[in-house]
Amino acid sequence: MAASLPKQVKIVEVGPRDGLQNEKESIPADVKIELVNRLTDAGFSNIEAASFVSPKWVPQMATSAEVMAGIRRKPGVLYSVLTPNMKGFEAALAAGADEVVIFSSASEAFAQKNINCSIAESIERFRDVALAARQNQIRLRGSISCAFGCPYQGEVDPASVADVVKRLRDLGCDEIDIADTIGVGTARQVQHVMQLVAQDFPLNSLSGHFHDTYGQALANIYASLEVGISIFHSSVAGLGGCPYAKGATGNVATEDVLFMLQGLGIATGIDLNAVVDAGQFISGHLGRKAVSRAGNAIAATRAA
Repeated sequence: MAASLPKQVKIVEVGPRDGLQNEKESIPADVKIELVNRLTDAGFSNIEAASFVSPKWVPQMATSAEVMAGIRRKPGVLYSVLTPNMKGFEAALAAGADEVVIFSSASEAFAQKNINCSIAESIERFRDVALAARQNQIRLRGSISCAFGCPYQGEVDPASVADVVKRLRDLGCDEIDIADTIGVGTARQVQHVMQLVAQDFPLNSLSGHFHDTYGQALANIYASLEVGISIFHSSVAGLGGCPYAKGATGNVATEDVLFMLQGLGIATGIDLNAVVDAGQFISGHLGRKAVSRAGNAIAATRAA
């Protein structure tokens, strides 16, 4: 392993929330609970389990309270939920969330199209949530979408990403995600943005959230490792898609990320075989094959 690469990496598993929320057919709460429990048993230290948003906009997340009440919790594991406003925060608090996630965009066009306000206004909307999180000693994570490109405006200025990082930092975020929402980022671009934002926020508290629309997610993760990023988001079985880019495969598959990291000798504390099993479980329920080359290859080899 190259000396410049981190020796250990934290994987934030986002399949139960960011992945499943895109599914059109309703998934029973007990299936979601089983998935989270399998991921807990696999050794993840942080699982994005639910989202307290309006069922009108994200009907798949309507069972989030039931899911949070039903999962088997493991000490030391962070169970995160997305909270768009104070109503969502109050539901997250009642559900015993360990971490709440707030979100903005590095693209003004994306912010206007999706949340009908400017970036600055979106940050202001989260001020009460951030304060409540501190008062209740709940971890606060911020997520920045369209950090490497936007479906509406095209290129995104790295300075815009840095500006949003500073705004989320000032709200008190413990961790900030730099997300390639439509999967257009490339390795050198990713390194430039990560190094730039690290001037305003601790490198070890920045995370990479990469989509694999153009097949660049693993390359972008490796590029991020080279500049010291040690937190990444991924989705079991490649769950999820991107509604803003035609044909997008969405989140990078956790199995593929773990296989790469294992080959690099980078510790994660996660059992790859258990993740493959979890991916096969949820893919079987959805009636399709997992979007994970490594996971499918491992499963096929074991079945042979």
